[in-house]
Amino acid sequence: QVQLVESGGGLVQPGGSLSLSCAASGRIASISAMGWYRPAPGKERELVARITNSGRTDYASALEGRCTISRDNGKNTVFLQMNRRKPEDTAVYYCNTFPVSTNWGQGTQVTVSS
Repeated sequence: QVQLVESGGGLVQPGGSLSLSCAASGRIASISAMGWYRPAPGKERELVARITNSGRTDYASALEGRCTISRDNGKNTVFLQMNRRKPEDTAVYYCNTFPVSTNWGQGTQVTVSS
């Protein structure tokens, strides 16, 4: 299985930006879709954004317009650019395949606070 390592989290003020990265230990070019996830009430994790191999993207309605997912298959990396952060975006963010596998990384903590 591909191992995933998330990075780029930190403390950001409301309205600020962060860029998250997810480095895979193997080739992601053969993975049809990758996603970013975060914990949500009533479920283990919710989908934040996903991107297919063809570049099609989908976003959770609460985040649409405030984040951009991208992937670099040559570098086996998936990115999440997060803009105009809100306090309710505070969470640990994870990347995984879509649909998810059981192979979760450690995640990266994002804290939105003044």
